[in-house]
Parts: sequence; structure tokens; C-alpha cells
Amino acid sequence: MDILTSAQRSAHMARIRGSDTKPEMVVRRAAHALGLRFRLHRRDLPGSPDLVFPSRRRVLFVHGCYWHRHPGCRLAYSPKSNVDFWQAKFDRNVARDADALADLQAAGWKADIIWECETRRPEIVSVRLRALLGE
Repeated sequence: MDILTSAQRSAHMARIRGSDTKPEMVVRRAAHALGLRFRLHRRDLPGSPDLVFPSRRRVLFVHGCYWHRHPGCRLAYSPKSNVDFWQAKFDRNVARDADALADLQAAGWKADIIWECETRRPEIVSVRLRALLGE
């Protein structure tokens, strides 16, 4: 049973950001500190990647573990109420992510994902970025 009214739940969900999230900002700061230059949220690419490195034909998605179902992550828990609704929503998110990755690969782009839980340690993000982008 939800402890919030429908209007309260709607207001709460409306505050969830799609871009400029804390995990995304951690990745952006780390990339910039490494001297990497990038574009943000290019809508002309499948999935509207969070960071785009055009000269390298490489894109990065910064995914929230909960919404994008990071396998094996404790942050990817499932709600206990309205289970069917949430499972269908999560399944659609995962399918949309897979389609975007396949479309990017077919267009000649390399795509990678940095998960929200990985951004809790910024030094790891820098190491990951160097490895992914060949720095």
C-alpha cells in the first residue's frame, strides 16, 4: 500500500530528473578534468546519449541502477506494491536501452554504460574513462 496520495506520488515522480543528474555530473567533471571534450544529449543519436565524443565515435550513457536495472546491484531493487506495473516499466526501459545500443553499433558508434553505483567513487570513474577512451 502506498503511503502517499496519487497527487503526492505524481509530484514526487515529476521531480526525478532525466539529465544533469548527480551521477552524470560526476562523469562529466571527470571527463573534463582528463581534458576530454564532449557534447551532451545529442538527440540525433539513438537513445540520446549522455556524453558524446564525436571525434572518437564513442558515446557514454550514465544509467541509474534502479531505472535501468543494473544486474546484481543492490540499488536495482523492485517495489513491493503494484509489482506488475513496475516490472513492465522496467522491462520497457531495458528493451529501449538494448535497442539504442544496437542502433548505435549499427551506425558505427561504440557505446558504453557507466552505472550510478560506479559514480560514488569518482577516482574509479576517471580510471574507467581512461580505459574506455584509450587515454
